Amino acid sequence: MFRARHLALTALALTLSLAHAQSPQARIKIDTDRKVGEVHPNMFGNFAEHLGRCIYGGIYEEGSPLSDASGFRKDVMEATKNLGVSLLRWPGGNFASGYNWKDGIGPKDQRPVRPDHAWGDLDSNRFGTDEFLQYCERLGVTPYICINAGYGTVNEAREWVEYVNEARSTYWADQRRKNGRDKPYGVKIWGLGNEIDGPWQLGHKNAEDYSKFALEAAKAMRRVDSSIQLIASGSSNFGPNADWIAWNREILQNLRSEIDYISLHTYIGNRENNFERFLATSQDLDERIEVVAGLIQAAQSGQRNPRPIYIAYDEWNVWYRARGNTEFATGSTRLEEIYNYEDALAMGMFFNSFIRRADVVKMANLAQLVNVIAPIFTNKQGLFLQPIYFPIAEYGKQRNNMSLNALVTSPTYTPAPGRKPLGYLDVSVTHNTKENALYVNVLNRSEKLDIATRLDNVEGAIQSAVGVWTMNYDDLKATHTFGADKKIVPANSTYTAKVEKNGFTYTFPKHSLTILKVKLQ
Repeated sequence: MFRARHLALTALALTLSLAHAQSPQARIKIDTDRKVGEVHPNMFGNFAEHLGRCIYGGIYEEGSPLSDASGFRKDVMEATKNLGVSLLRWPGGNFASGYNWKDGIGPKDQRPVRPDHAWGDLDSNRFGTDEFLQYCERLGVTPYICINAGYGTVNEAREWVEYVNEARSTYWADQRRKNGRDKPYGVKIWGLGNEIDGPWQLGHKNAEDYSKFALEAAKAMRRVDSSIQLIASGSSNFGPNADWIAWNREILQNLRSEIDYISLHTYIGNRENNFERFLATSQDLDERIEVVAGLIQAAQSGQRNPRPIYIAYDEWNVWYRARGNTEFATGSTRLEEIYNYEDALAMGMFFNSFIRRADVVKMANLAQLVNVIAPIFTNKQGLFLQPIYFPIAEYGKQRNNMSLNALVTSPTYTPAPGRKPLGYLDVSVTHNTKENALYVNVLNRSEKLDIATRLDNVEGAIQSAVGVWTMNYDDLKATHTFGADKKIVPANSTYTAKVEKNGFTYTFPKHSLTILKVKLQ
């Protein structure tokens, strides 16, 4: 009797506990009329720098049985296509500030071997402009070339555009033809240097000197091809004595008539081994985007027909393990970061920030593609996919969707002393008008709390069958390696929602990333 009563009370307690767990603790309210901007395909870009094993031994490995006749690793190409890369930035990065593009054209056996003064290595120059652009064509991705604004000259930048894009019979166009390419490549996106405000950069300049160089380079490059789009080097120096806001303000003011984008870079890490603080970095991301968006508006104010300027977040990732005290020391690590499950969740945090400001963030480039702080990791026998690979590929399916400004309330926490409270649920929402489907992207950055959430839609009846993509793994520090890259992978399922008053409740598990596909009638 006692045992039966005990079991009944236990069952009742369990039932009450489950009911309590399902009562909404958070709310996401969605209105398809609250449009932010199109999620531009270039938000899913990537980056390939001459650094470590990114190019040689990653993208390109001559003589390997895994490579094709051009030296391109076929397994890496397949993984890149499946990753959904839309745009590829090259040749750097810090490397660009010491790179002479003329060393990387012509017969490969006649190209000079040069020391790389950015990362302390040697570059054979066997992978140059033609190889990069042929690789982009093979992948079907948009190429983005970053000029040398450090040790380079305005004329070298102009000649590079001529070599790549000139259709007429000119000296550099004919050199391209001599090297086997008659048709111009038609590269439209060019970066006016990399991180020039950083003291670590070869040819580091102050804002005034950089503005003068970039203005003349822009003018010279557009004299060759007026259709190109140009990206100014925004500030990447967040040191204690640096004023990143002042740099960006001056660059935008001086170059507002010539540029189409200003670049931002952010790398994050979990050095303190504090999961919730690590994933609170969205506060910094959101602030930087908001500040620079305001600076763009200020630079455009008073202009009769202001040139549209957007943000290119052309370097971003988790990166903190493979670092040294200097650039050369960092280069010796080859930046071979091994990513874990919590790093995969950070991918959702980055994309949510970008999507929430899709009106101004029109380009983003994960740094980088292979081996070097990358989702793909190779050796001579094959490759494995790091945990960060899967969220990147899944978010990429939302390109061309319309970002929506959703109302989100959730339990909060204070990630660090002096910081504002932050919601445990980090959310972005997009609308695919062709499918008439909502994509609800939810990162639950609570380490211990499952959060039952009410999702309400203002217009368009919700269908009960909800597609669910989720990454949810117990071990935050779990990693992949060769032959064992199948454990930290997403799961796909269908959730039958109990739709009431055009809304339903869904519980987002602790430390998880979930994408709900909600179809509307």
